[in-house]
Amino acid sequence: MKIELVEDARATIGESPLWVPEEETLYWADIKAPALFARKLTDDSQRRWDLPADIGGFALDGRGRALVALRTGLHWLSLETGRLTLAAPAPFDPQLIRFNESGCESTGRFWVGVMTDPLGGRQSDRKGALYSYMKEEGLRAYPDFAEITNSMAWSADEKSMYLSHSEERVIYRYLYDREIGALGERQMFARQPGPGIPDGAAMDEEGYLWCANHGGGCLHRYAPDGALVATIALPVSQPTKCCFAGKALDWLYITSARDGLDDDALAREPHAGGLFRLRPGPRGLERHWRVR
Repeated sequence: MKIELVEDARATIGESPLWVPEEETLYWADIKAPALFARKLTDDSQRRWDLPADIGGFALDGRGRALVALRTGLHWLSLETGRLTLAAPAPFDPQLIRFNESGCESTGRFWVGVMTDPLGGRQSDRKGALYSYMKEEGLRAYPDFAEITNSMAWSADEKSMYLSHSEERVIYRYLYDREIGALGERQMFARQPGPGIPDGAAMDEEGYLWCANHGGGCLHRYAPDGALVATIALPVSQPTKCCFAGKALDWLYITSARDGLDDDALAREPHAGGLFRLRPGPRGLERHWRVR
């Protein structure tokens, strides 16, 4: 399978690729730049918005704004002016914790996890949490959820939500009530084989979950029953998330990281932190991107 380097971005932690079909544009972020990017696939032109703090996820409102999950809280970013407006302050100590991994479902509810990432050499033993946000509801919390939450994908009928507890190397499937935005009973969906941890994921039209193996240098494809049916090796050891894109949703774009790699590792994978793509065969399930 041919894997193309779309951009040698050298992102510290590239993350959260999000396809917006109305704009024919792929948005993605570099958590540590920190910055948000928009790449128009018709001509490969790119825009960049520099941000004042780590960005752990984002969504768009379709009216010229992005909701960005910064270390300091949720902010509305004007895509025209770059101005930030606070939507909700960080519900944690931003010196110790940051947001990490996000997703939107069809009602416009924005979900975002957190992870411990202390600044200035500080230490933290705080457990992670999961949050949802809508303007009408504000920021709602699921405390003591997972140390690092990833994957974050929904089935076609949105009755199931997939979330990985990355430190456990387990992907869970939760019952999901879209009307009230609530998680229900969970089942173990898959346990990722090592090395690496399950990171960002995307669903295809056949109901299979594609998951980036961060640290394992590959993508995994899981069947609806959780069986691992395919492994695709990548030219980087730290893929972070995948996203179906293109008019036919027949391309799979993959972000990656170079954070923590030493000189020897970077010599082996000079394009670490790059944006890649491949044609996986199955087409993707449309991902919702509009936050309310």
